[in-house]
Amino acid sequence: MTALAPETLARWQFGVTTVYHFLFVPLTIALSSFVAGLETAWVRTGKEKYLRAAKFWGKLFLINIAMGVVTGILQEFQFGMNWSDYSRLVGDVFGAPLAFEALIAFFFESTFIGLWIFGWDKLPKRIHAACMWMVAAGTVLSAYFILAANSWMQHPVGYRMDPGSGRAELTDFIRVLTQNTALAQFAHTLVAAFLTGGAFMAGIAAYHLRRRRHVPVMRASLRLGLVTMVVAGLLTAVSGDRLGKIMYDQQPMKMAAAEALWETKGPAPFSLFAYGDVGPPKTGHNKVAVEIPGLLSFLAHDDFSTAVPGIKDTEAALRDKYGGKLDIADYRPNIPVAYWSFRWMIGFGMSSFALGAAGLYLTRRRLWLAPDLRTTDDEVPRLALTRGREAGPSLSGWYWRLTLLTMAFPLIANSWGWIFTETGRQPWVVYGVLPTSAGVSPSVGQGEVVTSMSVFIALYAVLAVIEIKLLAKYVKAGPPELTDADLDPPTRIGGHDRDDPDRPMAFSY
Repeated sequence: MTALAPETLARWQFGVTTVYHFLFVPLTIALSSFVAGLETAWVRTGKEKYLRAAKFWGKLFLINIAMGVVTGILQEFQFGMNWSDYSRLVGDVFGAPLAFEALIAFFFESTFIGLWIFGWDKLPKRIHAACMWMVAAGTVLSAYFILAANSWMQHPVGYRMDPGSGRAELTDFIRVLTQNTALAQFAHTLVAAFLTGGAFMAGIAAYHLRRRRHVPVMRASLRLGLVTMVVAGLLTAVSGDRLGKIMYDQQPMKMAAAEALWETKGPAPFSLFAYGDVGPPKTGHNKVAVEIPGLLSFLAHDDFSTAVPGIKDTEAALRDKYGGKLDIADYRPNIPVAYWSFRWMIGFGMSSFALGAAGLYLTRRRLWLAPDLRTTDDEVPRLALTRGREAGPSLSGWYWRLTLLTMAFPLIANSWGWIFTETGRQPWVVYGVLPTSAGVSPSVGQGEVVTSMSVFIALYAVLAVIEIKLLAKYVKAGPPELTDADLDPPTRIGGHDRDDPDRPMAFSY
């Protein structure tokens, strides 16, 4: 496969558009729930800081979801443009979860986002808050259906191949939605999304607190972001362990590639660092390896001594199983990409958790602090190293800067996680069913893919500039000041006075 072959270019284009689109997805999932929670806190307590926070984070959420929708629409074009054979052969199965995503999840999102945007002065506050909860439910449902479709590519179930047409036909839709791969991948992606949202919220709150601006709102936001980072970080590790065990059972080559494990070993070590020869299978080996003995066996089997198949033996088994039916020259994924993407995913994800835990300790509540270090909700929290010792100005300054920088860590982890998930499955587009080379559009040539990819990259660059400028503008502006209409919303749909002759259809305005 040459560097500029249509298949390679199609994979590059799909990878670029997918990774770019997924920058917005986890933030959409997390921010919708955060905004719903903050508005609910205002409804229950009446505290203005929660309403200001809901409006502030809601504006950033709307910017993010708008970009997500635009990039998601372009993502859909890929299947018919560069992957027509894939769509023709397995589209009946793959398209079913996507259809449910559009008919159910996107309906929830689009309908209730509209009500939330235009209903501030027209809906009772409880109903208005409920609208954002419905949006949050829609984002989670959307993620579930899309991940079910992707999980079917990782582990195809609930289908049969029609002997006449050679196409996959759906036989058990419930099994497609509820197989263990889909459930584990959904859980891992969801908690990673909240880790991303927590870091985003904590980073922006730190930016304002360092400048002593909007302190009550940002102090509450910082706390919510840090708690979310810690809880979601722990759950990401737990769900990732579960997903890894499923991956070992269903795609042993991906596990072996993730560890650059060339030979079958028992107990199998977990590699911290490796450098080696990734040439033909018979000569593949690591020249340098730093390993933790037995840990890979535990991650695969919950047993520190069980053998884990290596790349060479796994490829031999795949060649024996599929060699007579499929024309696949190499059953290995790109070993360096699989190996390092797995480590970047874990490294940046766990760094986010560690920084969240450190921040939660440094800004802990007053009962854990000496009286002279305690602060009120209107003051910037003082960073306490011990119960009675405050961090110095230099260390405090670095903490606020590092918290802002941490915003990018989960986004990087998410990107590398998807790169590992998709490249580690190669050479399959549907594992064990359809090779990647058989899924590309046969009539689309090199020049056409290069042209479309260039247009997409240019368009995404423009969108990136717009996104960054919009976020920077509204982040710097901070939470809005509240008006009387904000603090005193209507108690019934349509306005305060149902008999107002000047507003007979207030709900539609």
